[in-house]
Amino acid sequence: MPHETSLIATIVIGLVLAFILGAVANRLKVSALVGYLLAGVLVGPFTPGFVADQELAPQLAEIGVILLMFGVGLHFSLKDLLSVWAIAVPGAIVQISFATLLGVGLSHLMGWSLTAGIVFGLALSVASTVVLLRALQERRLVETERGHIAIGWLIVEDLAMVLALVLLPVFADFLASDGGEAQGSSEIILALALTLGKVAAFVALMLIGGKRLIPWILHYIARTGSEELFRLGVLAISLGVAFGAAELFDVSFALGAFFAGMVLNESELSHEAAAETLPLRDAFAVLFFVSVGMLFDPFVLIEQFWPVLATFAIIVFGKSIAAFLILLAFRHSIATAFTISASLAQIGEFSFILAGLGMALEMLPGQANDLILAGAILSILANPLMFFGFDRLGSWLERRKGPSELVEDETSLTPVTFSDHAVIIGYGRVGSRVGQDMLARREPFVVIEDQQADVTALHEKGIEAIVGNGADGDMLEAANVAGAKWLFIAIPDMFAAGQIAEQAHALNPDLQIVARAHSDAGVEHLQQHGAGRIIMGEHEIARGMIEHVLGGTETAQIRSETGLKTAT
Repeated sequence: MPHETSLIATIVIGLVLAFILGAVANRLKVSALVGYLLAGVLVGPFTPGFVADQELAPQLAEIGVILLMFGVGLHFSLKDLLSVWAIAVPGAIVQISFATLLGVGLSHLMGWSLTAGIVFGLALSVASTVVLLRALQERRLVETERGHIAIGWLIVEDLAMVLALVLLPVFADFLASDGGEAQGSSEIILALALTLGKVAAFVALMLIGGKRLIPWILHYIARTGSEELFRLGVLAISLGVAFGAAELFDVSFALGAFFAGMVLNESELSHEAAAETLPLRDAFAVLFFVSVGMLFDPFVLIEQFWPVLATFAIIVFGKSIAAFLILLAFRHSIATAFTISASLAQIGEFSFILAGLGMALEMLPGQANDLILAGAILSILANPLMFFGFDRLGSWLERRKGPSELVEDETSLTPVTFSDHAVIIGYGRVGSRVGQDMLARREPFVVIEDQQADVTALHEKGIEAIVGNGADGDMLEAANVAGAKWLFIAIPDMFAAGQIAEQAHALNPDLQIVARAHSDAGVEHLQQHGAGRIIMGEHEIARGMIEHVLGGTETAQIRSETGLKTAT
């Protein structure tokens, strides 16, 4: 039998090249996304050598979108969604309208029809699910108010694109037909009502039936004690619900997976489900960027330089300005406005689908597809720079404007005023126990936690807490790490913990840093980044077992002989 198939070759060569170029990009202090996109260009049809299957790659990438949105739903409750609906709905509608008008204006300058301009503008108005979520996850903003607004905004954009994909064929038939305008209008209204009805039916089914059935299925599997079945069950639910939503209700895969995750969020097994899908999410998300790179013809940048530049400006600056002004109008802080603006300053998968349908219906010229692809590539490459620039600009403007009359949110930092205290990063099962012990000893401490609800609960108890990402240098400064005695890094993420330890050690070389690890490699990594004492859960459990059976007098000898010791 043959040892190579199109599927295997696409996955293997795509991932290998993405790994190599991603590592090079990381070494050069550039976003790894640049390496993934370049890997796609290398395996695309516009460069010599191996050419990956252009039909399979986007389908593999779609699996990454499904798993990514399922994971987001696992950390996103219905309450969170409703809390940002007031800004997400009008904000997304106004931003889509503004970007579409800019697209129509550019298309008019290039001599296209009004219909082509509308489709072109719509394709430029919707942000990429993968890029937006990856940016929020890298900055640990998914579970903050800014992250909730961005995700709610994204959901509204997805719904708008679902409607557009359904209405475009009807609209194309209306333009091509010789029938009357009233008949065409009635068909459009009927198609719109049918689409809205399907979406409403799907949401109702998930919130009423799925809310009971999905958690029950996973709890049943968990009681069997089989990790393999549990992992398979999580994948079956995420992929199955997404596929069913698309096939039965004409809802996008991403939206279906998001609601499946949001329903499962009500279960205490949500964290385990998120952990089980994480490796596949990351792998298929990489394939998404590779598939985008495959579609890009580098010569377009030379042959259509000015149209590409104008398209890029609409995506990166036009959409950002619209989102920024909308958020300020709703009296959100400048920092929040900049975060959402940077999140939306790119396009991706829905743009490609919309462009493909527009070309199939002969509503878009071939030049439009080239411009959309070039705009997507350039905006994805520029997105990390947008975040970096907006973060710096937002901080500068906040300092310049003084006390703000805008509503305060989690981005407003109030530095602690005490010193000789402890700083606890993460207030989950481990961090909360450290905090309880500090309270019992009457030792002052401050918590940095990325969950707004947890920070609010701590404030109600009179405990000093800051909401945000512990790896953010501003957060460490606000917690006065420079004047602290101890730093407890209670989060399980080894890489984030290493970043925190390194920054904290630079701020305060005398700081006693205590962290947690799950492996010897994790211990070594944290030690290299400045942590002075690392606790491994397995070692502590083994030591506790031995002490319980043999007592303290013989424990030291047993630990020495068996290697069961606390890593220091």
